[in-house]
Amino acid sequence: MRVANQWKQYRILDTSEQEKLETWNGISLVRPDPQVIWKTPKKHPLWHRADGHYSRSSSGGGSWSFAKKLPVSWKMPYEPLGLTFKIQPTGFKHTGLFPEQAVNWDWMTQHIQGAKRPISVLNLFAYTGGATLACAAAGATVCHVDASKGMVQWARENAALSCLTDKPVRWIVDDCEKFVAREIRRGRRYDAVIMDPPSYGRGPGGEVWKLEENIYDLVQLCAGVLSNMPLFFLLNSYTTGLSPAVMGYLLGSVLKPKFGGNVTADEIGLPVEQSGMVLPCGSTAIWQK
Repeated sequence: MRVANQWKQYRILDTSEQEKLETWNGISLVRPDPQVIWKTPKKHPLWHRADGHYSRSSSGGGSWSFAKKLPVSWKMPYEPLGLTFKIQPTGFKHTGLFPEQAVNWDWMTQHIQGAKRPISVLNLFAYTGGATLACAAAGATVCHVDASKGMVQWARENAALSCLTDKPVRWIVDDCEKFVAREIRRGRRYDAVIMDPPSYGRGPGGEVWKLEENIYDLVQLCAGVLSNMPLFFLLNSYTTGLSPAVMGYLLGSVLKPKFGGNVTADEIGLPVEQSGMVLPCGSTAIWQK
């Protein structure tokens, strides 16, 4: 497992009974996590006096309760790369940041800087821009694509907080699949593709997206937008039924016949202070030349 263990201001203090106790730059939150199937004793005192607690509803969805009035949003630095993010609890339990992805930001930074040539990156399902900012800070030209106007605006705010507004980033609000198809027709090519697709969703026309059913076709489409000298293709997944080995096989079957290279795949995770163990937080498969 690859562990995002370079955070200073983000910490998982403990996990138990489908919940995790975290601190986000000094603000403590309890949030659901379905992978936490163990029922270990909740000994940490912040379990009982966390600043915010997101509880699921039996009828679906959920809501926050707060022990004190919190700021609407606050800043979260990731010191190793000099990045800063806006944190804000949302109605879907999320905060606008997936800290486990820092292990991929570090990897991408190393490989972009090590390429010793200009690198263009296409970041699909780009959310609030963690990977976009890491790649831009490393010197790449980035195209950031997400179907949510609000998420793209949030990403632009993160770029401003990270002092990266002068970097060459295209901010695109669009359906990722349709955008890639148009880029191929336009003849635009990229040296790296990052993809963090949802497990399930619906398109603007009511189209149903299921990761297991649609991801192969999407990866195959995105192979057509790679340059003649691609650097990497990185695929993330939070779908528990999609193992790293399956994701790695998928990338290899599409990309190796055309470009050669190698594929690695593994779980990514975050350290838990109370247990000294690592909480699995999804998987990443990487093809690299």
